[in-house]
Amino acid sequence: MTSPPADRVVLVTGGSRGIGRAICTALASPGTTVYFNYHNHTEAAETTAAAIRQAGGKAFYDSVDVASPDAVTAYIQHILKEAGRIDVLVNNAGVTRDGLLVRMKDADWDAVMDTNLKGAFNCMRAVGKAMMKQRYGRIVNITSVVGVSGNAGQANYAAAKAGIIGLTKAVAQELASRNITVNAVAPGYILTDMTQDLGDAAKTALIDQIPLGRIGTPEDVAGVVAFLVSPAGDYMTGQVIHVSGGMYM
Repeated sequence: MTSPPADRVVLVTGGSRGIGRAICTALASPGTTVYFNYHNHTEAAETTAAAIRQAGGKAFYDSVDVASPDAVTAYIQHILKEAGRIDVLVNNAGVTRDGLLVRMKDADWDAVMDTNLKGAFNCMRAVGKAMMKQRYGRIVNITSVVGVSGNAGQANYAAAKAGIIGLTKAVAQELASRNITVNAVAPGYILTDMTQDLGDAAKTALIDQIPLGRIGTPEDVAGVVAFLVSPAGDYMTGQVIHVSGGMYM
């Protein structure tokens, strides 16, 4: 197993709420610096930063649009100049613009693809160069169960998440010789702001699809991410780990 640097530097995209916040907190520890970005939720970002610091880590956050290659490049260069390295990248930023295919607007397709898929590409390309130089890196991409199963009304989201799986496997092969692992985590239904607002009947219908009989938590996902970027996950790359309570087997 490869020991990570004692002063590990972590970057989590979309870290202000939900799964992103849980990942930031799970990876925070004394000596670790956690950078994360957000888009519109400044107050939520402050809450995440407080949780990171409570766990013993250092926290820094900025509003960065991962869909913009120039914005991502500038952000990564800022982190590298300030921290000197990036050891872990977690691509979690994502949006939804649900709708049936025949009614889907071009803008809704583009918004989802640009943030969810191109955003991950932008960050991996920028961070990959630094990781190759330091000959160490751990990358985890957050995909979704619908990236393998599909879901009516989410053609754009399912396509983007399926693309992340292909991206993960290709880049894992490219970077393995430099001691950089690239894996994906595919959550199922997770307790977030969206699912909390569902009515009882809708929640029951969701749970009926899950063999384990419950909706997952952000911490369920964060624990798997923490494993993949730890020394225990050193011999895993190019994998898609499903955290869905058995929805997809």
